[in-house]
Amino acid sequence: MFGSSPVTIRITSEADTWDIDASSCLGCGQFVDWDRMPDPEQQAHVPRDILSRPLKELKKLAREGYWAASRALRAQVYHQLIQQVACRLVTPDALVYRDVASRLFGKPSVSSHPLPEFLEGCSMPTYCLNLEGVTALKKILICIGNLFPDITYSPILPSLAALLLHYSEDEAQCFENISRLIASNAPHTSYIDQSFLAHQASCMTFGDLANKHCPAAHKLIASTSENVFEVYSEWLSWLFHDLPFNYAIRVFDVYLLEGQKVLYRIALALLKQYKLSVTSAELEGTDIKADLQAFVQNIAEHMTVDKLLERAFGIRLFSRKEIWLLQMANRKALMERGITMVQRRQSFHLAVDMQNFSSSIVTAQEMRIIWSWIPERFSLFPPLLLFSTSEDGCSLQRFYTCCEGYEPTVLLIKTTEGEVCGAFLSSDWSERKKSGATSGFFGTGECFVFTVRPETERYEWVFIKKPELAKAMPRSRQRSPSPSPASLLGSSPDGHSTSSNHLTVPTPQRKGRLSPFLAIRHFLLPSKTASMFMSGSREGIIIGGGGGQALSLDANLLWGHTEHCETFDNPPLCQENFKVQFLEVWGFQNA
Repeated sequence: MFGSSPVTIRITSEADTWDIDASSCLGCGQFVDWDRMPDPEQQAHVPRDILSRPLKELKKLAREGYWAASRALRAQVYHQLIQQVACRLVTPDALVYRDVASRLFGKPSVSSHPLPEFLEGCSMPTYCLNLEGVTALKKILICIGNLFPDITYSPILPSLAALLLHYSEDEAQCFENISRLIASNAPHTSYIDQSFLAHQASCMTFGDLANKHCPAAHKLIASTSENVFEVYSEWLSWLFHDLPFNYAIRVFDVYLLEGQKVLYRIALALLKQYKLSVTSAELEGTDIKADLQAFVQNIAEHMTVDKLLERAFGIRLFSRKEIWLLQMANRKALMERGITMVQRRQSFHLAVDMQNFSSSIVTAQEMRIIWSWIPERFSLFPPLLLFSTSEDGCSLQRFYTCCEGYEPTVLLIKTTEGEVCGAFLSSDWSERKKSGATSGFFGTGECFVFTVRPETERYEWVFIKKPELAKAMPRSRQRSPSPSPASLLGSSPDGHSTSSNHLTVPTPQRKGRLSPFLAIRHFLLPSKTASMFMSGSREGIIIGGGGGQALSLDANLLWGHTEHCETFDNPPLCQENFKVQFLEVWGFQNA
């Protein structure tokens, strides 16, 4: 760890040229401690046209570890790939570095300079760098701080610069390449977070993805950690601080070609493997954050780097654009919480304080589990009781009045048999009015249903686990509207029967508003019944549809029904026909 105290920089001479094909030390400069540097994984013939291969083929070669065959090849690939990164028009290059370094550090001498403030509280892995390499790394970081004053927090930057320095011919080339990654302006792509806001949003996005793609690990962490987000906030450190060099460099190979999405995949694979190696009993009283760190540091005892990447690429995530939308939504939520672009790191607790929590349906511990399932940008805020049958009566109209204007909400139901179930509903109940008399379904793929008693389980949108079933929607096409559920409720709000083939009309997106994460219009779904999330009319409410309803309640909020539905692929959440003892709706304070 290091702060802003002055660092002594000893200037050493550097070779002006570097013949990449000259010796057995191919691909590396004078900055490497060769006793610590792993040998090439294999000696293979490197075709001269390798770097002119199509991008798809390069991705395949990187995933298979082809660059590890030759240090020279890896050095060439890194430089060429980074030179192709789209970046801002004015981006500092090697010549700028030499000029600034000369001005800052002078001729070969000893001088003191503070490290940039954006590194305060960050760790600086040196991997296989020798003392000269560590000095060069610090010089590069000081120059970055000088030339990129807008960077306020970037814990990943020292690690990436250190990895690049192993395969750079001199400091100037390393600086130019890391600068291009900093200045990248490709759409929906970010290589390096440069503010506390961006870093925190990335951590929240990873938490959301872990929640969806590693439910067993997430459940384990939620049950043993007071603050789940604090555990997930270390996800980038797992990759570029805790992983051994020969693992981290393979991660960097694919990261250059595929961007941040691949980092999410690899961190998720680590989380899945961690769950396989531990049990709840073993974690009793353990600092799970430190235990995870130790697990990653000793990953070689559990799996090879090839197996890690194989499992990572076996995880089917949504598109880069969809993940970007989630990241932007998380940034917006943080900004509403008061986090800004320019502030430096601060300590603030994202977990909900449940000490004063009171509910007629669930305990504080049960609510904490439910809160751990909720998207990170909403779990920033404490729960707020919006409606309760015990206080507001069994009135559907009162239900709508109390809940409208709040988005999202959590519905909790306790039956007279003592069973507890519910749903997370991503959209405002006022959306039902936009469909007119047809009472069409609305909501997004973030909706889910769950049980709390007798078993605790969550059932998400079917395409979360099987994203390959939903193709990305071409921009030129509109989504097919959802079928009306009015026939499921018996009639339309005006009392007249409606045809089951009546279609709703999707509401146009307001200009300037961020498109919701997992909005149905982003996907080409194989079935219209796969996106029936929530619906409401005068006759009752329905959650989940297609072949049945996950939950349906009558207009008096007294009787309900549950069964399997295609949207969530859930079993009945309690007895199929049940009587409601208590019903509550919870919103999010300040959300």
